[in-house]
Amino acid sequence: MFFAEAPGRVFGERVAVALPVGGAHEGRDDLDVPVVDLSRLAPEIGDPEVDVEFEQVDAARALWHGKSVGQRSDNIGSASVGRVGVLHFGPARVPSRESPEAAIALLENRGYTACEIDFEGKFWMDYPWAERFGQLAREAGIVLSVHAPIAGFMGHVERDKKQRMAVGMLDHSAGIAKVAGAELVVFHPGFLLGRERADAIDSVVEQLGELRERLEGKDRAVPFGVEIMGRVRELGTADDVFAIAARTGWVRPVLDFAHLHAVTDGGFTDAGAFAEILEGADGVLEPGAPFHVHFSDIAYANRNETKHLPYGEGTLRAEPLGEALARFERPATVISESPDEASHQAIRAALEASLEPSSRRSKTSASSSRPRSRSS
Repeated sequence: MFFAEAPGRVFGERVAVALPVGGAHEGRDDLDVPVVDLSRLAPEIGDPEVDVEFEQVDAARALWHGKSVGQRSDNIGSASVGRVGVLHFGPARVPSRESPEAAIALLENRGYTACEIDFEGKFWMDYPWAERFGQLAREAGIVLSVHAPIAGFMGHVERDKKQRMAVGMLDHSAGIAKVAGAELVVFHPGFLLGRERADAIDSVVEQLGELRERLEGKDRAVPFGVEIMGRVRELGTADDVFAIAARTGWVRPVLDFAHLHAVTDGGFTDAGAFAEILEGADGVLEPGAPFHVHFSDIAYANRNETKHLPYGEGTLRAEPLGEALARFERPATVISESPDEASHQAIRAALEASLEPSSRRSKTSASSSRPRSRSS
């Protein structure tokens, strides 16, 4: 796998980044009611209005172990293994809200080739800002994604105000993604809410289907990505996410390895663990679609995430991720959710270092029968 260098280069060679481009802003009646602080609408543990029932699950259930993945092995048997793809890397926040020009300048100066537009708490970007940001990002070779508000999840038990608000949030996120030319809209899978896991997944898939029809009617049916979550007894395991992706066809898995590290009590320490999850995702992604990865160091307790850490303060490392990604020809976008710039750069450097040997081997494979130059 090659590490894409800004602007849009692979180790000094220009690469073409194919992004959906849309200029229409039609159908802006996204939200049913005004929203100021979207994060306040998300259900929380202990909220008397939300009945969240925890169920006991084995730690292994947090990992994908379906028929496409057998015993963990260093020789992963995916059809897409064995070549190299392109890796884009960037932060989970737009670095400046002053202007699109200021934001892109910071991303370029810091060497990033990806950025996730941060709407977790509230919508702060309007359509003209998004359109200009997307235009400048394409020119700079920076791929974009959108993180929808935390409360924008599907699978509600009741078709009530919260459910209508969630639909509006995801609709508006898709509108922003369309005009910005973003790769996908990331959202959270929701909660069990007292149901059996299969029933909750059925509800998520059903409501996503209704959402898709709404988005198609507004010409903003962009790809969505459902994120693996960091609570071991809740909806959002790797199994859940892969099942939702497989049943919808337009929803991709978002691989949050910090969450996976938490729910496995620190289980992601070698390339095999990362590769097993990547193979599960590879089995449900459409050809050419990139892996979408969230990464940061993480604190956890009782197999539940507690907070993101500066890189190096926990036990999750980027080198095994890079080694695992290098086994796949599929491109990847890695988004750092670390709390500081130094951590972003440390993760980027670790990934680059772990990928460079693979790229050098691929460049010399055609002439492997000849002696290598001692200067190489």
